[in-house]
Amino acid sequence: MNNNSTDHFFKDKVLGHPSGLFVLFFTEMWERFSYYGMRAILVIFLTGAILGDNPGWGWSTSAALSLLGTYAMLVYLTPLIGGWLADNKIGYRRAVVIGALLMTLGHASMAVETPLFLYIGIGLLIFGNGFFKPNMTSIISRMYEGHDEKKDGAYNIFYMGVNAGSFLGIMLCGWVGEKIGWSYGFGLAGVFMLLGMLQFYYAQSIFGNIGDKPLKVKDNNNKSNTNSIKATVKLNRFLTIDYILIVVFTISALIFIINDPLSKIGDIQTLNFSIAGMTDSLFFALLAAITFILLLIIRIPRYIVLERDRMIAFAIFCVFTIFFWAAFEQAAGSLPVYTRDFTNRLLEGGAATTFKIVDLIVTVVPLAIITYVLWSLFRKTFNRIGLSNAILGTSFVIVWGIVLYKLYIEFQATETEVPVTWFAILNPLFIIMFAPLFTKWWDSRFNPQASVKYFLGLALLGVGFGFLAFGAMSVPAGAKTASLSMAWLVLAYLFHTLGELCLSPMGLSYLSKLIPARMVAFMFGVYYLAIAIGNKLAHYVGGDIEKITNEHGLSTFFLIFTIIPIALGLISLMLNPLLKKLMHGVR
Repeated sequence: MNNNSTDHFFKDKVLGHPSGLFVLFFTEMWERFSYYGMRAILVIFLTGAILGDNPGWGWSTSAALSLLGTYAMLVYLTPLIGGWLADNKIGYRRAVVIGALLMTLGHASMAVETPLFLYIGIGLLIFGNGFFKPNMTSIISRMYEGHDEKKDGAYNIFYMGVNAGSFLGIMLCGWVGEKIGWSYGFGLAGVFMLLGMLQFYYAQSIFGNIGDKPLKVKDNNNKSNTNSIKATVKLNRFLTIDYILIVVFTISALIFIINDPLSKIGDIQTLNFSIAGMTDSLFFALLAAITFILLLIIRIPRYIVLERDRMIAFAIFCVFTIFFWAAFEQAAGSLPVYTRDFTNRLLEGGAATTFKIVDLIVTVVPLAIITYVLWSLFRKTFNRIGLSNAILGTSFVIVWGIVLYKLYIEFQATETEVPVTWFAILNPLFIIMFAPLFTKWWDSRFNPQASVKYFLGLALLGVGFGFLAFGAMSVPAGAKTASLSMAWLVLAYLFHTLGELCLSPMGLSYLSKLIPARMVAFMFGVYYLAIAIGNKLAHYVGGDIEKITNEHGLSTFFLIFTIIPIALGLISLMLNPLLKKLMHGVR
């Protein structure tokens, strides 16, 4: 008998998969609820008018997006540390609990609504995410060892949990924050993060020994195994020049990450110099980029030809990834500002009634489906993890209560003002709708090559911004407000989501296909760094929406995000022969 077998997880199944998968599904759902719920209202709160029924802080868009960009960047970097700690020191399950607790405290801090507690809260969210994020998927991977044929389905289900959480979080935290009060919106995110943590904590027995604190096992064959690896693989050791570049890159990046928000929020000029017209922040950003590119140029050619070529191909994909996220993540920064200031969201008569019915359907139907999944889990596991299920059930009672109250208030109103955050729910909603179609496409004989997928992702993203640029053509330069149709936003979110479905899943997929196992950690770091840079770049550029709009017009701002992604998509298409050659048969 194999003591390491995972077959016992498949004896008690929910919807064809181990019940433990659905414990992770709901834990991840509440974490995404809290993350996207908080993010949906952060920029609107920070840039909101100081006076009014629900006052904001009156920050400039540049300052608010600088803070959001630094937060989003670090959120993608701390998992590299949290994953290492879980692998080597504390175990996956303990890391998840620590991360969830830190994030709960972070959301609670932000609910206080003072600058000090805002920064404390964001810091706790960054560190908490580092512990939480990488270890959920690690538990799934361990649970499905020996059942590789089931993994794709498992990750699809888990991905639905991610989107269900973002959908509910944006909808509820957004509505509560905008209509009742910002503190309540931030606090609601913390409440569900706490409930998610407790639900996971009391369900740990269902995972057996998966995710326990790692034990140090003495391997008598370790020396011979190491010698065998050295005999068959040419190891690429780090040289002095590599370490120098890493140090320069790290210091430059940290200076930029810290100095950018300090200078824009508090007018604190850490270094206060300019070179060739560049500010100190931009100088260190460019220095970090140049040193990292040099590191890749110096290291990658030292691998054997097959590994070298495939790593070059993956590095090219990472470059496209940076620019994709730099445009896509406008959804968290400049797009809410556009929605608030330039979109006609006030509906009356038949239009208001139609929106209320649409809102009812898109709110209740997904929630009813998720509740059915919850009931399926209850039937299989209540005797084993009753307290966990009771906490989870309580969470859903609260959700349904808020949803019914929200619908009641909205249907009582004679006129409807669509919340700014409502449009952000379109992204997870469209993902849930279209992801199965894309999955079937990728699994068919018509599955396009990598460069074509990157072209489609970037081009569709650009087309989405093209709708916004076209819709804003009538807005004159310098305008502070306008009443543009909501249709442009709906079309933009639709095409952005279609682009995301083409490109976003590709990164980790090609990482696993192109990179040898012993180098996955390094290139995983490169990939996450690419996403982190994309997030920071998104809000660094998006922070200039007011400046560009004043000088050149709102349409020009969106035209930038139309032309660049489409141009890069065409470059990806032209690189197809080169990329095919570099990938050496990998599709």
